[in-house]
Amino acid sequence: MTINKKFIVLSLSLLSLLTGIFQPQTLQAQVKKDTTTRIQKEEDFFTIKTLQIPSDVILEVGGMAFMSNDQLAVSTRRGEVWIISNPYMKNGQPPAYRLFAQGMHEVLGLNYINGDLYLTQRAELTRLRDLDGDGIADEYKTVYSWPLSGNYHEYAYGPVLDKNGDMAVNLNVGWIGFGASLSKWHGWTIKIKPDGTMKPFLTGLRSPAGFALNDQGDMFYAENQGDWVGSGSITEMQEGDFMGNTAGLRWAAEPGSPVKLRVSDIPDNHEPKYEVAKRVPGLRSPSVWFPHTILGISTSGILSYEDKGISTPYQGKMGPFYGQLFVGDQGQSKLMRVYLEKVKGVYQGMVWPFREGFSSGILRMNWGSDGSMFVGMTSRGWSSTGPGLYGLQKLEWNGKVPFEMRTVQARPDGFEIEFTEAVDEATVKNPASWALSSFTYQYHHQYGSPVINLGACPIKAIEVSADHLKVRLVIDSMRLGYIHEIKAAGVRSSTQYALLHNYGYFTLNNFPDGENLVINADNKVSLPPTMDHQHMMMEASKTKSSKDNQEAKKVKPSIKHQTKQPASWTKGPDQVFEIGTKPGLKFDQEALSVKAGSKVKLIFRNNDDMLHNLVISLPGTADKVGQQSLALGLNAEKFNYIPNSADILYHTVLLHPKESDTIYFVAPEKPGDYVYICTYPGHYVVMRGILKVF
Repeated sequence: MTINKKFIVLSLSLLSLLTGIFQPQTLQAQVKKDTTTRIQKEEDFFTIKTLQIPSDVILEVGGMAFMSNDQLAVSTRRGEVWIISNPYMKNGQPPAYRLFAQGMHEVLGLNYINGDLYLTQRAELTRLRDLDGDGIADEYKTVYSWPLSGNYHEYAYGPVLDKNGDMAVNLNVGWIGFGASLSKWHGWTIKIKPDGTMKPFLTGLRSPAGFALNDQGDMFYAENQGDWVGSGSITEMQEGDFMGNTAGLRWAAEPGSPVKLRVSDIPDNHEPKYEVAKRVPGLRSPSVWFPHTILGISTSGILSYEDKGISTPYQGKMGPFYGQLFVGDQGQSKLMRVYLEKVKGVYQGMVWPFREGFSSGILRMNWGSDGSMFVGMTSRGWSSTGPGLYGLQKLEWNGKVPFEMRTVQARPDGFEIEFTEAVDEATVKNPASWALSSFTYQYHHQYGSPVINLGACPIKAIEVSADHLKVRLVIDSMRLGYIHEIKAAGVRSSTQYALLHNYGYFTLNNFPDGENLVINADNKVSLPPTMDHQHMMMEASKTKSSKDNQEAKKVKPSIKHQTKQPASWTKGPDQVFEIGTKPGLKFDQEALSVKAGSKVKLIFRNNDDMLHNLVISLPGTADKVGQQSLALGLNAEKFNYIPNSADILYHTVLLHPKESDTIYFVAPEKPGDYVYICTYPGHYVVMRGILKVF
């Protein structure tokens, strides 16, 4: 039988057409969905589970350590040590708590070393032992002690066991309106040998709440914004280093000190720290900066996720981020992820958000034997976005891999970014998918620093690897010592997922050796006609400055921040209020009453050791205003952390410690409860009062 080929082709074409017409709607929708951007959430991959705490246990976590029997030891700020059995909540059973030791002084560090629990109290390193086997400590042995002045800010942390077997302890400076080392070795890291002898190791610390070893055995510590500290950071620790806060230099002339600097050697001229370090031997710049309020406000614990080449019980249990660090933040109740590289002997690297939503302020993290991460928290006196006063939770990975930037490495002419999943080449090679800039902070005795020297970093070329897992960016205007913001909002995976976290910050301390990427027609990024890179940068900077000025005018209208008594107030104000601050993130006046339409003079004095403002909001809007302040970005401090919001009636500027601001306003005509808050990120949760208008 002869078959007509033309008939077959025609029939197949008709069948194809009919199939398309009568295709089920669900399948058509699926095809459409596959080409639409897919959004990921942190909880899709990493689950937070809460450990039940008995009502009579106030578990303000200061330290945590797993023991050889897989029980979790937890020290508290109230001077106790609790042993928790079944912390994994196996078989649906709650954990069991046993009081092991008590009566100590604010225990902010705990470690399990060679079968014993070691902890750091305010004034000493202590070893605990249960001599009679009844489950309660009988021996509290002082391993080494140091003097105290009695200042509330003289916290102590540790011990961390270094690669030589010595125990390291970090000592906070005191606070008297500025950081001060009021008693010997405060502001220092000291190391205690197994025989109990001590040697000073380095100084320049301010509030070094977290420190740990990375997978190479090098020690890093986490610093908090304050005097001489522009923003939070983590920094490698080497013997004889000076980390930047001058208070500890008081003891540099003592016998055994490896630090030779004096306070007079440290310039106080607002230059970037990296530039000052070129002239001051021993001054060490951060390995990775954490932009303030964007990636935390009070960096805390550090936890190393060991390399897959090392045999560990938790290998592969927290996603494909081997060899990286997880860093907690107490104020914003969240975790960040850090990738480090060592270039010409100096560490640098990238930090991203990782997981937020914890119940209180994160201070400590530990690995469980099942690969989960245990997170210990506290917030008394140190406000946090997590509303709990304390808490213990565990973070678990469900085995699904999020689409993320896994690593970022510097290149002589830019960056190379490795992703966890193959990327979509069209979106990656579109320059509109990216936004890069760089900035830094001032190094000075003032508390913190605004972002300075913010500038654009135009992309000159984009090249994608053959496996689509890596992208090479050739960048204009990279700067040593600067923080480079890398945003990839338009990048998609090959399956059209948006990045779980599409931004991060790379601290560039050294350019590596190597070849520059050859720019060709395939990888070159085309700029608008007649606009070269330098011109583009100038235009971008000009546009940004103009926008900032316009925004500043919007954010600070005179009626909301009136600092002079209006001329029409011929008889002066009807009422004068003076509000200060007190420890624990509180206003010293939390309830004020005023008659509707009254003329008010309000004096706000910041008596605290951190930054504060005072913002009066419309009834029911305080939380909304506080949340808006979190989203102000790099220029938040420039705007005094005051969002452009119609819900804000009046406000002061952001005040450094011991500063004051006076404002004048007319009380609202409508009676009600007008809440005043501090909008410095995280503070609004607890730092508030009520202006009652009647």
